Amino acid sequence: MAVIENAKVTVVGAGAVGSATAYAMLIRGSARQVVLYDIDRARVEAEALDLAHGAMFLGAGTVTGTTDIDRTAGSHVIVVTAGAAQRPGQTRLELIGTNARIFRTMIPQLVEASPRAIVIVVTNPCDVLTMLAVEQTGIDPARLFASGCVLDTSRLRWAIAQRAGVDARSVHAHIAGEHGDSQVPLWSTATIGPVPISEWQPAFDENELGRIAHGARTAAYAIIEGKGATNYAIGLAGTRVAEAVLRDENAILPVSTVLQGIHGVDGVALSVPSVVGSAGAAPLATVRFSEEEHGQFEASARTLAETAAAVRAAL
Repeated sequence: MAVIENAKVTVVGAGAVGSATAYAMLIRGSARQVVLYDIDRARVEAEALDLAHGAMFLGAGTVTGTTDIDRTAGSHVIVVTAGAAQRPGQTRLELIGTNARIFRTMIPQLVEASPRAIVIVVTNPCDVLTMLAVEQTGIDPARLFASGCVLDTSRLRWAIAQRAGVDARSVHAHIAGEHGDSQVPLWSTATIGPVPISEWQPAFDENELGRIAHGARTAAYAIIEGKGATNYAIGLAGTRVAEAVLRDENAILPVSTVLQGIHGVDGVALSVPSVVGSAGAAPLATVRFSEEEHGQFEASARTLAETAAAVRAAL
């Protein structure tokens, strides 16, 4: 595959996350055409117009707001942010009923309009929704996956960088598993530059690592409590994943795909470091887990499998 020229990206949902994603794509020059799609005509047209009014400060990209799914046809990438928003105190998994019903109708329509698109699910709970969407459409799991723990990983690296006094881009650490409460920080392979985090001076003790992991895991709750939604960082995270596809980067990102015998998990969408390019996402089977991390990863898989089974029975 190759870099996609004159790329068209559809962002589904004109709420806080979708609008932030479209904004990030425009200012980063990620795509030539950005289509913002929503069923709320007034909202989507207003958001697109507000974005379009910044045209003289941007590159050659254009933005269109629409309620017509046919206008999304021919998209190279579809970033799905539509769905009920997470309320203060609500877990991501508690959103599942409402958003699963929305996805059951919406995703097949989007795939039919753009059968060659790579679909990136951002809507929460993104792991379970990805599992259900793959089942409903029959699409190759490499081509329909979730942003997963890309944002969680960014939160983790930021916190480590703050403590170590280095640039966040010099921290190499990943979060795997659920994009949610059962996520797994992979401390056993984390480094700061070339230095294993266990050897960094001044040293990180286990309690400090635990506090950093807890902060990454619960960050969304604090932000939602304070301002009602997370949107800027997840908009950037979704855009970063889309760029890896559009530019055929083969970037290593912890996205969530329906795993097929990877790390002992089959049929469940979980984040592991994956190669992301124009063909989609390919999870790395050779990522090392410590024994404790692998146990936590399997527990995360069980949690999501049980949730998905309950949703299937209710739909």
